[in-house]
Parts: sequence; C-alpha cells; structure tokens
Amino acid sequence: MESREQTRSRATLEDVANDAQVSLATADRVVNKRPGVRAATVAKVNAAIRRLDYRPDPAAARLARTRPRRVVFVLPAGANSFVGMLGEQVEANVEWMRDQRVESKVIAVDVFNPAELAHTLRAQEGQCDAVIVMALDHPLVRSAIDHLVHAGTVVITLVSDVPSSARTHFVGIDNSAAGRTAATLVGRFVGKRRAKAAVILGSLSLRDHAERYFGFNQVMAQEYPHLSVLPPLEGQDTPARNESLTTQLIASHPDLAAIYSVGAGNAGICAALRATGRAHDTVFVGHELTSASRAELLNGTMDAVINQDAGHEVRSALRIALAQWSKEAVLSDQERIRIDIYLKDNLP
Repeated sequence: MESREQTRSRATLEDVANDAQVSLATADRVVNKRPGVRAATVAKVNAAIRRLDYRPDPAAARLARTRPRRVVFVLPAGANSFVGMLGEQVEANVEWMRDQRVESKVIAVDVFNPAELAHTLRAQEGQCDAVIVMALDHPLVRSAIDHLVHAGTVVITLVSDVPSSARTHFVGIDNSAAGRTAATLVGRFVGKRRAKAAVILGSLSLRDHAERYFGFNQVMAQEYPHLSVLPPLEGQDTPARNESLTTQLIASHPDLAAIYSVGAGNAGICAALRATGRAHDTVFVGHELTSASRAELLNGTMDAVINQDAGHEVRSALRIALAQWSKEAVLSDQERIRIDIYLKDNLP
C-alpha cells in the first residue's frame, strides 16, 4: 500500500506563494533567482520551498516557454562516416526535440582549422541557447567556448573535449581507456615476436586523439615492450592521406606488425594493406563501427573496432542541455558513454 507521503500531490509554485504569504509573481522571482526582492522575503519563500519540498516541474516549464530553445551542433566537415552517423542521430531525434520544445540545426566546419572553428563558435552568440561541438583543443577554440559560456550559452563538447575551457559538460567515452584497450588488443593479437606498431591519427590537437595515443603508449611500454611504437602520423582523418601514409610505413618498415588507427579515414589504410598484400598479416585496430568498418571486420582486414554509440551521445548531449536549462541534476550513470569492442564474431 502507498504511504500518504507517496500519494501526496506535488507542491506547486502557488502553494509556495500561499505558504510564504507573498504573491505568485514574487515567489516566481525568488525561485528563478531574479533580482528585485527584499532579502527577508527571499528567506520566507526559501523556507516555504523547504517545508513543502517544492521542486519545479521541468515539463511544465518547457510548455510555458514562449519560444523553443535553439541548439546548434557544430560538427566536422568532410566524409567522416562516424560524423555522418552523429548527423543522422540529430535528425532521428527531431520529433523528440519538438516534444521538448527544442529546435536544432547542424553546422559543418573544418575542425582542423582552429581559426575557422573559433569564428563559427563565436558567431553563435545570441543565435542559440546551446552549442554542442566536436572541438579542437586549441587556445582560439578555448577562448571562443569561454566567450559563449560567459554570454549565457550552454556549451557541450562532444566526442573530443576541451577540458581547460569553461564548457558546461563533455559527452564521450574515456579516450585514454580506449587507447589502452587498443594497445591490449594489438599486443595480444601480435603475440611475443619483436616487431613494430604504427599509430595513425587525425591530429594531436584533437583531445580525443591525443588521449587515445597517450593511453596506447602507456600500455605498450608497460606490458608489450617487445613491440616498438613508431612516431605517430597525422592523416587528418582523410582516406587518401591515410592510404599514402600506410603505403610509406609498409615500405619503410618490413617488420611492421600492427597499425592502430586513432581516428577516421580507415578506408585508406585498408586499401593500402590490400594493395601491398598485407591485409591478413598486419594487425589492424581502429575506431567506430560504421558500415565500412563492419565490412572490413568481416573480410579480415580489420581485426577489432572500438566503438562509441553515436545515438547515445547525441541523446545524452540533448538531455544535459535540457537539465542545464531546467536546473535539474545530471544522472551520471545514464549519461556515461560505454566503450564497445567488436570483432567479426560479435557484430550486432
């Protein structure tokens, strides 16, 4: 049987106003921390809030808004398949956003160009209520994020963080752990023989790529010292550049046993492995389960894919933005993005 406490109706703002013996408008000003209310009155209203265990109803607040909240997703331009999946997930959540009185749009920008990315971010001031950005960790970008936050815009970094900025929240996997996971996979697949391992990334200026590289090196140095890790190569996530880098690696290092692709552009790496006849004797571990990486797992060119759920990330970023506006707590367990490992044998 439900207790009286469980069945009691939720206190309303009108209940708070009546208990504190103030007008509804005054109670609303205190709850929303707007100025113009005497300190003694603020104390009376806050005491009533505590007595009645009053909590604002975020759904009612959303319905009461005169205009929808505006969210801008700033994502990398180009043919990155995982970024394409993020864009598809934004589109897939349009109806849900409409129910929450939220509108969204996607802006594509060259994230490897810090000046262009910073300019795009600054241009969003006054144009939206939240920016969700896959960002470069660069002083210009940090400054642009700080500028937006200080202007009252919620800024959420997605996939790649800018931790020293004033950003509101980061949504993504633990990238250092992802790099450590990749190292363990490479080490176990290669085995005991002495050989070399290569790392191809988009850019060390991308925080997620730098953290994955750091985690990879940690485990390789500690647990697989017989595998020599070559200096990282930056392919800017483009297949053509990655193909050229891979071809050069194979020509320069006959004892190359493994490649860890930190970012995108895996199609180029696979093409080079096949063209040089190394598709099935070079361990290849990469990121993100796309239709292309799924095919490469099945044909044996890729050995493992470390994945993050694009849909979960987009929904999480939107939920966090809503929580910021309604002053609700963020449920960390719900918003934690898992690291998934896929082999050809456990593809969903």
